[in-house]
Amino acid sequence: MVKIKGYKRSNGTYGIRNKVIIMASVGCANETARRVAENVDNVIFIPAGKGCGQVGDSVEITKRTMTGFALNPNVYGAIIVGLGCETIQPFPLLDRIKDMTDKPVYALSIQEEGGTIRAIDKASRIARKLVTEASKQKQVEFDLSELILATNCGGSDATSGLSPNPALGVASDKVVAEGGTVILGETTELIGTEHILTRRAKNEEVSSKLLQIIQGLEQQFSDLGVDVRGANPSPGNQKGGLSTLEEKALGGISKGGTTAINQVLKYAENPAEKGLVIMDTPGYDIESVTGMSAGGAQICVFTTGRGTPIGNPLMPMIKITGNKVTYGKMEDNIDLDLSGIVDGNMSLEEGGQIIFDKIIEVCNGEKTKAESFGFNEVAIYRNNEVWCCNL
Repeated sequence: MVKIKGYKRSNGTYGIRNKVIIMASVGCANETARRVAENVDNVIFIPAGKGCGQVGDSVEITKRTMTGFALNPNVYGAIIVGLGCETIQPFPLLDRIKDMTDKPVYALSIQEEGGTIRAIDKASRIARKLVTEASKQKQVEFDLSELILATNCGGSDATSGLSPNPALGVASDKVVAEGGTVILGETTELIGTEHILTRRAKNEEVSSKLLQIIQGLEQQFSDLGVDVRGANPSPGNQKGGLSTLEEKALGGISKGGTTAINQVLKYAENPAEKGLVIMDTPGYDIESVTGMSAGGAQICVFTTGRGTPIGNPLMPMIKITGNKVTYGKMEDNIDLDLSGIVDGNMSLEEGGQIIFDKIIEVCNGEKTKAESFGFNEVAIYRNNEVWCCNL
């Protein structure tokens, strides 16, 4: 068994980073929470996109995602800052989190504290306490079977489906072989590959759920009078040589490797199964990766043809391209160049081993390019879910 180093949490999970986060429960609290992160070293700020004026599925999705932020194994402790009159209140959110973990998590309300200055003072004192406690945590060795790997692709081009995506599939199979978990997402980009994915489902229930999220999404587009193929492939995808959504999807699903699909997850839901799982995430990269991090992924491998700088506040993100021109232009943002596969100088198996080795190195503390920049993009998906009440 492959071993990596990290921090053991009281619920038996392991983090490869040891973060203290402060998150706003509503956009009105963003700047107050941000000031705390600016004032206290080693505190990561997670902004709220909304938090108020939300109805329907949007409310539950946001609550589930914010709960997942605090529960992520890479997080030692968290502070929730609310305003006090919003839809998603900080104290009920705290209660929800506390029902699932005994991590140190705190909440406060700007209105109850008497304004921004008092709220910043109280939250800063809590943040310093958490950072001090986190600094005392010792790393331990644990099996790779405890790892949840998020996979995503963005800025795809014609090289994506030929090089980094299938090479990542090789690495994904290696993680699964070690007993770990791999998340494949981007439901929009599963359209046209249902016949392939359902054949890989471990049972009829998983197959049914796969069809439900894919066909349900298509039906949502149809009900709105929208042709998803008008927006996907994106203009950048088309400029990079991709002609159809199906072509993009066939390359995209190769990130998940060749093993059976064991579970279909809601957005930001934690896997109950090991092996390859699919999460119902959108095609927008930041929303997709945010959902996987809220679902407990400790690390992400992100493939790109045209290049992207994004990171994530909860987990390191390894960037890979198979386009040597893109790597030459954006080496500052990209961790691995696998263009040798397209050039014929590297096999997919060799590329997959390189990715797998990089995953181990980053798990053991090596910083990714996005981490070095301090890039922490986050966005929560808020569209209606297509899940039936009996699933």
